[in-house]
Amino acid sequence: MFFVTEDGGLTTAGYVLTAVVIFALLIVISAFASKNRKVSAKQLAFAAVALALATVCSMIKVFELPMGGSITLLSMLFVVLIGYWYGPAVGLMAGVAYGLLQLILGPYIVSLPQLLVDYVFAFGALGLSGFFSEKKNGLLIGYIVSIFGRFIFAVLSGVIFFGMYAPEGMSPFAYSVMYNGSYIFAEGLITIIIIMIPAVRNALATVKNQAKA
Repeated sequence: MFFVTEDGGLTTAGYVLTAVVIFALLIVISAFASKNRKVSAKQLAFAAVALALATVCSMIKVFELPMGGSITLLSMLFVVLIGYWYGPAVGLMAGVAYGLLQLILGPYIVSLPQLLVDYVFAFGALGLSGFFSEKKNGLLIGYIVSIFGRFIFAVLSGVIFFGMYAPEGMSPFAYSVMYNGSYIFAEGLITIIIIMIPAVRNALATVKNQAKA
């Protein structure tokens, strides 16, 4: 393809397109942010960096399943951070933006409804962290809620659109729970362990202060 190399990486045109899409989506994010508070250039820059890091980390796959889904290098965390910094309005839109980026970079589409569930709703759920941005242990709680939200939509997609692939004798629901839980919660557990390390927790708190300053 013009934007993707034979080994699955991005061509120069692919990187340019990705940068353009990130910029355009960040404009959309700012438009949907709270009416009482404009998103500053600094906030857009922090969000852009987080989305870029999430995208790069999503390409570093520790383990990949044959029908989609993989354990990546903390990619979900960087999306969750945007909601943790700026609240649910920006967080949810950033999650949707990230989902659309994943659609561009590695589409797996069987129908429009499946596209919406897998790329818009599932990744958009990573912005649920925004509802806990001012809570004690907000990042940890927000991350758990966010990945569980993504898990729910992934399971729903598995049951509705991929249930025919369930092994004989196993219900599509049980298969979808096991399949999607295997990579979402595996990455989630690794990430939770990392963000609970005192040095990491302190560093993330410092970054939040800088992002909101």
